[in-house]
This record gives sequence, structure tokens and C-alpha cells, in this order.
Amino acid sequence: MTADDSFGRLDDDDYPAYTMGRAGEMLGTTQGFLRAVGEARLITPLRSAGGHRRYSRYQLRIAARARELVDQGTPVDAACRIVILEDQLEEAQRLNAGYRHAAGSANPAAVA
Repeated sequence: MTADDSFGRLDDDDYPAYTMGRAGEMLGTTQGFLRAVGEARLITPLRSAGGHRRYSRYQLRIAARARELVDQGTPVDAACRIVILEDQLEEAQRLNAGYRHAAGSANPAAVA
């Protein structure tokens, strides 16, 4: 990837742009916390050619939510499970809204 290609990825939420050290600084947490959320399978950082962890902005948002829960006294494993369940619920609600919209479009007389 050239430098020109990289500039186009700056707005990509899934682009693994942050090292573990930088991610920890941004979240105000330790590298150990980032390893823990990775071991709990909340996030899976990509690896650089040298084997170093790289995090995307999306992954950092997920880790930040887990950190909020941990800061409130929730154990890391439980916080990770809560975040996973919240994400699944949000996705299910999004899908249901899409199904309701599609059903309403298919049968306009049924819309109340």
C-alpha cells in the first residue's frame, strides 16, 4: 500500500490504524486491558507484518464501552459479554425495523 492509498483509508472505521500503545493512550487504559478484551474475544486486532496488534476506530469504540462497564465495577469478562449482547440486540432491532419497513411497503393497506 502506498502513502496515497493510506490517505483514502483515514475515514475508514475498520482500518487498523492504531498501535496497542496509541490505542491504550486514546482509551486511557493499559495495554493489559486491551489484551484482556482480546482474550475475551470482544475484539480481534489485526496484526502488522511484524506481528504487532493494530486496532481500528470501531474496535476502539467497542473497547471503550467495555472500559466504561469495568470502571463501574463489572469484571472484564462480564463487561465483554454485555457489550456483545448489546451489539447483538442493536443488530436484531435494526433487522426487525427493516423487516417491518419491507412488510409495510409490500402491503400499504396494512399500515396503521
